[in-house]
Amino acid sequence: MVSRLSLPGVVFSIFLISSCFPCQAQLSSNFYDSTCPNALTTIRTAIRRAVSSERRMAASLIRLHFHDCFVQGCDTSIMLDNSPSIDSEKFSFVNNNSIRGFEVIDGAKAQVESICPGVVSCADIAAVAARDASVAVGGPSWTVRLGRRDSTKASRSLADSNIPRATNSFSELIDMFSRKGLSERDMVALSGSHSIGQARCVTFRARIHDNSSDIDAGFASTRRRSCPSTSGDGNNNLAPLDLVTPNCLDNNYFRNLIQRRGLLQSDQVLFSGQSTDSIVTEYSRNPSLFSTDFAAAMLRMGDIEPLTGSQGEIRRVCSVVN
Repeated sequence: MVSRLSLPGVVFSIFLISSCFPCQAQLSSNFYDSTCPNALTTIRTAIRRAVSSERRMAASLIRLHFHDCFVQGCDTSIMLDNSPSIDSEKFSFVNNNSIRGFEVIDGAKAQVESICPGVVSCADIAAVAARDASVAVGGPSWTVRLGRRDSTKASRSLADSNIPRATNSFSELIDMFSRKGLSERDMVALSGSHSIGQARCVTFRARIHDNSSDIDAGFASTRRRSCPSTSGDGNNNLAPLDLVTPNCLDNNYFRNLIQRRGLLQSDQVLFSGQSTDSIVTEYSRNPSLFSTDFAAAMLRMGDIEPLTGSQGEIRRVCSVVN
């Protein structure tokens, strides 16, 4: 029997179908082709210069994009300074004295503003910067989808509740990534960014001093030299997340996990008898697969709840609303 729908029913059905497509469908790789054709080249030059000056900056820019996207979506709310109406995410527990690279995004934004005022969002610049930072340290490239707009608000409380911490358990990490629409494979691939960068002693002190069975004894001993057991002593001392190739975005991170040499507890839990063990093993053996999956996961992460159309604004300066 052929069913009949009333006009209101048809309209409602169309609404339901259209609501299944998230707003990131509005993002496009050629979004600025006509309005600011030199935007991507300008950003790439700025990022290359910054990473050439300090290799660690590549990790910081990827991390900045990650921490932004996990709070309110990829809207650069993370870059807003405190104001009477803004409770800055920069000073949340997970970001304070940890997130870096703001000045690099600000510099790239200023250069883009000089050629195309009020056109390119800080959110898009942060997304492109993460890709260009990856390429600058030997990691994969991907075609960034563009068209994000910038938030006019921030949330310190959401930053503390949504951004993963070094002490999170496996189940907590799975839940955090799942809530953002990211799979276990996405989570493991994105964690591979810890092949570059450094961590503060305060984030891994407990792991290297507890003599547990899930850490290689020699590795722990080496790391203790710059991270005393006394709380507060040497909190900000830095150690590379990957001792072997600390400035190259490669698959050595996964080999480290198999050898029980993950610096952060939240890294090692990915290879600890859990469902992600097989993914870690795959990536440790196949660098091309890791690169492909990392690029795909970065794309999916960059699509988390973007502001598009008339939402938000195009900030003239990334740290303040217009």
